[in-house]
Amino acid sequence: MTTGIRVHTGAELLAHTDALRSVYVDAFCAPPWNEEEERATEFAARLPANAARPGFTAATAVRDGEAIGFATAWTTPTPFPTDRCYPQAAVGLGPAHTADWLCGALEIDELAVRPTARGTGVAADLLEAVTAHAPDGRAWLLTSVQNTQAMAFYRRQGWTQVTHPSPDGKGIVVFLGPRHPARPLALLPL
Repeated sequence: MTTGIRVHTGAELLAHTDALRSVYVDAFCAPPWNEEEERATEFAARLPANAARPGFTAATAVRDGEAIGFATAWTTPTPFPTDRCYPQAAVGLGPAHTADWLCGALEIDELAVRPTARGTGVAADLLEAVTAHAPDGRAWLLTSVQNTQAMAFYRRQGWTQVTHPSPDGKGIVVFLGPRHPARPLALLPL
């Protein structure tokens, strides 16, 4: 079995939309995420707009002709967005760190791997491929505090958690990539 990682920029990724949607279903519509399949359809529908974002890059993993994983990323705009989970990230970091650490950095939007490919190094390879050209090493992502497996994975890859989880154990946490220059400035979560 041969696995290949390919980096895509812009609209060339759109030729693979159906395969990415299939990976999304396998990765996120089962535990621990348990998303409705409609979320995969929404992901596929917003992919053309995401591919047009400044700094968009993606990586796909293919094994024996089948897509088994992908990662997507783009440059976080200034001012910092106020939709989706962005407000939680901004509250966790405060306005100055949000602007300095996240705006203009490469934001990892999705990292998905089929369950059959987990534990094989594919997710780490995708994450490395999609962040290899982050401006000045500045890459970041957010994930659910309830997904302890994802949080442990990012830590093993050298990512640093820079926000504290909410007291109720819900919400998101922000991680800075291993080459992000602000990592030494971050207060470690409790």
